[in-house]
Amino acid sequence: MKRLNEILSETGISKVKLAKYLGVSRQMVYNYLEMDSISDWPLEKKLKLFSLLNIKNIDEIDSIIVDNDFIKHANSLLNEDSSPLLQKGRIQFNNLNTTNQKLLNDIISILKEILEESEENNSIDGTNIVKYLYYLLEALDNSSEIKYLLGYIAKTTGFIGANEFVFDKDEQFAFESIIYQAMIFYNNKGASINKLKEVHKKFEADIEEKHEEVLSRTQELTSAKEQALKELGYTELNADNSSEVFMKMAEIQSRKI
Repeated sequence: MKRLNEILSETGISKVKLAKYLGVSRQMVYNYLEMDSISDWPLEKKLKLFSLLNIKNIDEIDSIIVDNDFIKHANSLLNEDSSPLLQKGRIQFNNLNTTNQKLLNDIISILKEILEESEENNSIDGTNIVKYLYYLLEALDNSSEIKYLLGYIAKTTGFIGANEFVFDKDEQFAFESIIYQAMIFYNNKGASINKLKEVHKKFEADIEEKHEEVLSRTQELTSAKEQALKELGYTELNADNSSEVFMKMAEIQSRKI
């Protein structure tokens, strides 16, 4: 099994890709890889693995050389997946290029598995993880720091190198340095509970202020909508008058500037 894990690592085959190829969950792949021998795998999965490795039996695994031809063969089998998730449901991904389609399909596969495991274990942890991830994506346009945080996590979990910067290099560099120092502080329990309580109160106050700003903005828009409807002689906002009402709302708000 050690050699198999080495081959997967050298070839760049992730647990997610292997799970999709074998037709099992990611957790099941982990279970397979923890077995004493490939001989213990179910026959169907073992034969699929042999096909992926381009060998006929388990004795040939030690003689495998991971070169360009081997990687090309493995990737050709991994990429044969018809990506059923892309073909079902209400969302169409035909306007995305092949790379982005596969990336999105992998993400959906992981999220689906997290939710399935959560339901199987009668736990809401998986649901909360996916829900918070949804909040993160919703906030992405309003906070550039989220991108830098994603980069930091990708680096600390070993997916990319420490000196890879795909966003604003200076900003990302500064953010990562600060977060790294903060994580050292956190892991070393570098503050008393009273100090942490004091900091968290400031955090709570800042969040409350942001909530009040959102509420104030919502009330302002509601007021502008009601005034626009009144000035235009409408009783409600609908598909037929929405463009006219929104233009009137913008006019009303410009009067306050």
